Amino acid sequence: MLKDEQIVWAIHQMEEDIGPVGPSLDSRTPFQYLVSVILSAQATDVSVNKVTPILFEKYPDPKDLMTADVADVEKIIKSVGLFHNKARNIIKTARIVHEELNDVVPTDRKGIMALPGAGRKTANVVLSDVFAQNTFAVDTHVSAIAKRLHFVPQTATPLQVENKIVGALQPEELHRAHHTMIEYGRKYSMKLTPDKEVCQLIIDCDQLNEENEAAL
Repeated sequence: MLKDEQIVWAIHQMEEDIGPVGPSLDSRTPFQYLVSVILSAQATDVSVNKVTPILFEKYPDPKDLMTADVADVEKIIKSVGLFHNKARNIIKTARIVHEELNDVVPTDRKGIMALPGAGRKTANVVLSDVFAQNTFAVDTHVSAIAKRLHFVPQTATPLQVENKIVGALQPEELHRAHHTMIEYGRKYSMKLTPDKEVCQLIIDCDQLNEENEAAL
């Protein structure tokens, strides 16, 4: 595995490659962003951004969405997948936010995770992107990169990936690192075998891993 300082170096290399990058989900309010992140589970941000303008034009606020007909919401978000569960979850979440939280999205991980359809990744994304908190979300791209570049073992859980990167980086670096790793995962395949690898950073991390293993 790579040492913490090597992980920091690798992430900085990704940042130089990718350049400035930020959130790719469209929304106007914290509530809309929360809904967008819930919808993005096992879906692309591009697909979510295609449906949310329609959804939010019709149901812009928690009070509007909580009284929506589930069939209508399903019809709007159908293309993002898992639309049956997601429609029910965002309607239930809207009701809780309006009736129990006075239309205010929670600003803590526990509060967000208590909402239907919102897990730890959703909470970390919202806290980082909306409330500028030093959290780090692990999606499929981040997990794949962390494993392929030897930040963590192949068997690592999302929480273990999160803890490793949070432990290596400075808190103020987490927001950019999350979005950089997502874009890096979109740009480069993490599935090539070492003999066919063309990404220099991956080649370098393979070499660092071999050197670290040999030194043990």
